[in-house]
Amino acid sequence: MRFSKTRYVEFCQCPKITWLAQNKPEERVIDDNLRALFAEGNVVGDLAMGLFGDFVETTAYTAEGKIDLSTMIENTKRFLSEGQNVIAEAAFDYNGLYCAVDILKKDGKGYAIYEVKSATKSDKNVYYIDIAYQKYVLEHCGVNVTKTYLVTINSDYVRMGELDINQLFTITDCSSEVEVAKLDVENNLAQAEKVLQLTDEPNIDLSEACFSPYSCTFWQYCSKHLPIPSVFDLYRLTTAKKFSYYSEGKVKYSDFYDDSYVNSHIIRRFQVLSETNDEPFIDKEGIKEFLSQLKYPLYFLDFETEQNIIPPFDNTKPYGQIPFQYSLHYIERKDEKLQHKEFLGISGEDSRRIIAEKLVADIPKDACIIAYNKSFERRIINELAGLFLDLAEPLMEIHSNFVDLLDVFTNGYLYIKEMGGSMSIKSVLPAMFPNDPELNYDNLEGVHNGEEAMRIFKQIKDMPEDEQAIARQNLLDYCKLDTLAMVRIWQKLQELSK
Repeated sequence: MRFSKTRYVEFCQCPKITWLAQNKPEERVIDDNLRALFAEGNVVGDLAMGLFGDFVETTAYTAEGKIDLSTMIENTKRFLSEGQNVIAEAAFDYNGLYCAVDILKKDGKGYAIYEVKSATKSDKNVYYIDIAYQKYVLEHCGVNVTKTYLVTINSDYVRMGELDINQLFTITDCSSEVEVAKLDVENNLAQAEKVLQLTDEPNIDLSEACFSPYSCTFWQYCSKHLPIPSVFDLYRLTTAKKFSYYSEGKVKYSDFYDDSYVNSHIIRRFQVLSETNDEPFIDKEGIKEFLSQLKYPLYFLDFETEQNIIPPFDNTKPYGQIPFQYSLHYIERKDEKLQHKEFLGISGEDSRRIIAEKLVADIPKDACIIAYNKSFERRIINELAGLFLDLAEPLMEIHSNFVDLLDVFTNGYLYIKEMGGSMSIKSVLPAMFPNDPELNYDNLEGVHNGEEAMRIFKQIKDMPEDEQAIARQNLLDYCKLDTLAMVRIWQKLQELSK
């Protein structure tokens, strides 16, 4: 059996993942955004190698650019025989059980394992399972593993000046937790070997393991028997509750017509009723009440932000949201022309000061600011005000003038079957305007959602000049559609309220 620590962790989550990975790998779904997250995680791992000063690294590649496992294993043996103090990517193989330890550090008469994670929490059981497998392999390769540690991201670290990796990372001794997890390794590996020898796919049904500890990349394949929509599409129903209903055989919306818990939430009730009622649910009085909050001038605002595990600028934290772009559609007075302003920063540069200044210049003091999920925009503005105290007063005036267009949908004032239980603007827009090419995100080039916007903005600095210009225009078009969408929804609500 050929096995890695990744496959071991997957087996512990669900044995079917292991079988599918070997026999039907083409059914696995990994999108570009997930790949980008993996790549950023690799950068974190590379940074952590320097935590203990000088180190040697075993990493080797074949002529084709693939990881050369056999050379890495030989390099590791050599470094161990030399008594190297810190070995990065120390690679081992025990009867086909392979692992590469992020950091192996000399500790007395043995070595300590340091497992690096790009997460901010160090108390996840799945990490102990991961390290337990590594310890099992190393001990069977003759290494005396003295202790085991988790290296995670310190969410409280605020960068000022040069990146301080000793402040960026938190190191936690997890030796006792790993020892407990290690008790199951031998049995788990024996069971995994049996699963991999199966000719037929394991008969394992959907369960909470599909989403814990990680979202399974085979979900689409394993859930293809579900009707559309299904219990898993019901609005704000916990994962545990969804699987509880599923185990009872309650899957179709028609199964919930008389379910008091499902129908206790107005959106879920609309979802269930919409299966037999193709007409939209419209609360005219609710819509009128919402619209009564809006006063001219109207400013429709949307930010795009980048999120980085490693804080790139002064006064940034791990996983902080850093604005790099905004779109602003506005109408000064009733019946006046719709106008537009926008800003897009430079990839790799800190645009927050410029954004703060432009917002103050672009939005008048008495404007009514409309956002879709205003908590996000308000948080960005609040953080800008905290950074730039000379602009704090006008920024906080903007902060206090928000109205949330999302409220119309979360309050149940308007529900359309095609929304599918999602209140996202990406679901609401096509439901309200099904045949309008101007409002179709799929018609955009290159950027179709916020995750793509974040990923592409980060990549622009490394693109050729001609590709940079195209990518920037794609970002501008995308963000502009976000605020135009809000304008069109507001206009449609005015029609529906009559």
